[in-house]
Amino acid sequence: MMPEEIAAERLPELLRPGMSVFVEGASGEPTPLLEALAAAPEASRGVRYVGCRIPGLNRIDPAALHPAAELTSFFVSGDLAQSYAAGRVRFLPLHYSGIWRYLSKLPVDLALVQVSPPDAHGMCSLGVSVHFVPAVLPQAKLIVAEVNQAMPRPPSSYAIPYQRLDYVVATGRPLLGLPAAAPSSETLQIARHVAGLIADGDTIQIGIGKLPAAILAALGSHRDLGLHGGLVADQVADLHQAGVLTGARKSQDRGRMVCTAAIGSERVYRWAADCAELEFAPVSYTHDPRVLAQQDNFVAINSVLSVDLSGQANAETLHGRQVSGTGGLLDFVRGAQLSSGGRSILALPASAAGGTASRIVARCDADDVVSCPRADADIVVTEHGVAQLRGSSLAERARALIGIAAPAFRETLARQWTEARQGSI
Repeated sequence: MMPEEIAAERLPELLRPGMSVFVEGASGEPTPLLEALAAAPEASRGVRYVGCRIPGLNRIDPAALHPAAELTSFFVSGDLAQSYAAGRVRFLPLHYSGIWRYLSKLPVDLALVQVSPPDAHGMCSLGVSVHFVPAVLPQAKLIVAEVNQAMPRPPSSYAIPYQRLDYVVATGRPLLGLPAAAPSSETLQIARHVAGLIADGDTIQIGIGKLPAAILAALGSHRDLGLHGGLVADQVADLHQAGVLTGARKSQDRGRMVCTAAIGSERVYRWAADCAELEFAPVSYTHDPRVLAQQDNFVAINSVLSVDLSGQANAETLHGRQVSGTGGLLDFVRGAQLSSGGRSILALPASAAGGTASRIVARCDADDVVSCPRADADIVVTEHGVAQLRGSSLAERARALIGIAAPAFRETLARQWTEARQGSI
């Protein structure tokens, strides 16, 4: 049976109080469907939304559609801050692999997704944003899809039969994108340090944002790098077109470069549409440490907010305030540990707030969380250098981390460490 084509304005008619509604995130967000729901707020009364919203990209807050609506989220960003404070956001602190397991068992009444138009065989593609959608589709009672003429069809992405859809909304609008931001001198120095830790032939994982972009740009003289990660941005396309990312060391049974979504400008979407070496895979594959362990010389590169002198890292809270989520950090860190020749790099500026606060701290703030335990610590990089923590004692870690802290805070950190040595840090 073929799906029914409807106008986006009819979507609110399908909602009922008590429904569980999945909303696709990343660059596959069906924005016109969310806008239609925002225009009819009463339809969201009592609706329980769920989805993995990417901070800074997916700006529409489903929990704000109605005072009695709720959102289960795995990040808490500024766009969700008001709803979170009002108690309408259920924040689940899960790694990406845990989010997949959660969603794959969640009963879903309605799934809102975005796909490409069907091909000659009646198959739609999730295009450049596979992400968590395949976890939800099998148990979704109803699927409403934005069928976007602008959604690329990469050679290797996840396909869904057009007949599996229940309702479709035809569009032709550009995908969501993230603008590039100019890096600071500190960011460029961190990027140079990180690039010095990457060898030709390594397989890298890296995310999106200002620091990852600078790190990728600093890899321009490398050769035969592979890619196995979560999100890819414009700079990945640049490195592939420059012959740096060749995927010479292929993963076991997949494409040379593997990701779960592309996020950036129209340029990265155009590149992904035609790149035969790039495979879009579900999170169940991209973030599985058992898969990552099969990659020799796998290097996980991630950003964090602070690191304490024992090697504990915080990537999601500021003075007890939830500002992000765990994401795929620990999945990749532990995958790198299992890889032959693998390394995990945590990168961060040495200071914050205009240089008035140190990001290398004596202890993680009592109100903050530990996103990466000290037992998983490997390499930490700031603009002041590189601290190798794997195989180091607590005292050796403290010395190494103080050495890459902002100079203005090193004396204080050394004193705090000395005072703490008699106790347990």
